[in-house]
Amino acid sequence: MPAPYPTHDREHAADAMASGDVRPSSADIDARSRRDARMDGAFRLLLQASAVLVVVVMLGAALSTLWGGREVLVKEGWHFFADRTWDPVADDYGALAPIIGTLTTSLIALLLAVPTSFGIAMFLTEVAPPWLRTPVATAIDLLASIPSIIYGMWGLFVFVPFMAELEPGLTRTLGRLPFVGVMFQGPPLGLGVLTAGIVLAVMILPFICAVMRDAFASVPTRLKESAFALGATRWEVVWHIVLPQTRSAAVGGVFLGLGRALGETMAVTFVLGNAFDLSTSLLMPGSSIASAIANEFNEAPGMHRSALIALGFVLFVVTFVVLLGARFMLRRLAQRQGA
Repeated sequence: MPAPYPTHDREHAADAMASGDVRPSSADIDARSRRDARMDGAFRLLLQASAVLVVVVMLGAALSTLWGGREVLVKEGWHFFADRTWDPVADDYGALAPIIGTLTTSLIALLLAVPTSFGIAMFLTEVAPPWLRTPVATAIDLLASIPSIIYGMWGLFVFVPFMAELEPGLTRTLGRLPFVGVMFQGPPLGLGVLTAGIVLAVMILPFICAVMRDAFASVPTRLKESAFALGATRWEVVWHIVLPQTRSAAVGGVFLGLGRALGETMAVTFVLGNAFDLSTSLLMPGSSIASAIANEFNEAPGMHRSALIALGFVLFVVTFVVLLGARFMLRRLAQRQGA
């Protein structure tokens, strides 16, 4: 066996071998390099295959819904997206009412859930005493684990009667305001777009709050303590230190909640009223894409089923566009922070 060190320095080689410091040969180094290169190549291929699989599944879902709805799309054309009529008896279908209902309920949910989530997350990270943070955070996280069917049952049996008693007061007060008053006029049914939006807000609140809370907690304590040492108030620390550091993550949490609201089915089906009508009042029943599919798909033959599958394609496109806009906004925010 050749000596690992030159022959003229055998004493040093003996000491190195006694201490375990044996240099590998060039052949061993080359073999290890080739093995590492093969492992890196296999790992890269595995990651690429995973990314391609996600894209293939997404395209497959989109194309399958598009193919399933081809009959109504060929018959109605672009009128399918702009028509408000939904008449299975006459095979006349328009997706405008479900699209507007989906966007309206999701917008109401965001308007209610985002400020509340921001306040809860800021309270837990900046204001709440340590002994209170864990119980409140655990309660918020438990809301995310409740199935949507439970939210729907709670909304139907508890919240809808409450809204039926509250809506006359909304009509007497907010219904008299100029411009926005027409949005709060209608019979006290309890079922409606406003009720569905509030239930959705309760559902997406824990997701947005969890993301914001983790983002706010990741801000280095030294930055905030330095600002306090310079005389900044708590609000100034939040506005000038915490928010600029966590803006991208907070926006990402908001769009995560929006994606959940757009695709929610059972809870909205219970409390929306499921009426294919367009109304300016938030107190009137409406419909969403997901609730329409859930209600009618089992009994839909022929053209009716094609229209419902086309609605699924519309929901896919709407969700994709919203999430794509979120990614674009996050990239712009990251560029601003980098600048």
